[in-house]
Amino acid sequence: MKLKEALKIRQFDSDLHEAVLNVIFTASTLKCSFQRRLKPFGLTEEQYNVLRILRGSHPQLMKVKDITSRMVDHSSNTTRIIDKLETKLLVVRSTDPGNRRQALVGILPDGLALLKQLDELVQLPATPSLCPQEARQLSDLLDKLRETPF
Repeated sequence: MKLKEALKIRQFDSDLHEAVLNVIFTASTLKCSFQRRLKPFGLTEEQYNVLRILRGSHPQLMKVKDITSRMVDHSSNTTRIIDKLETKLLVVRSTDPGNRRQALVGILPDGLALLKQLDELVQLPATPSLCPQEARQLSDLLDKLRETPF
């Protein structure tokens, strides 16, 4: 469905206006789809993101501030997210021996197993409709769009 139809708009102010609204609308659509896929597993997007980050550093532990810097949404409350993952026995937290004020976090085997189970389920729904070349072009254009703040 075209954006004009979805938003019931006759005309946009400019092509850039349409493109920006299209990115926002599409991001919202993908986010909702992603949330629906995670819900049966009792995970939020942010929790999933933290687990993926920790899997990438496994078996090394990570400082909370380093996890935050890699998150898709930097405004997330990383400490609260880690608390919930710890309650679910998916991550472990310990004190940094070099700086007792900092926590180190690692993913547990159950967290790794859950991510493995989710790997296929969380593939973006747009993936089949884009060939690899189109996906690369889209990523490049989105990178370019973020370079120029509005």
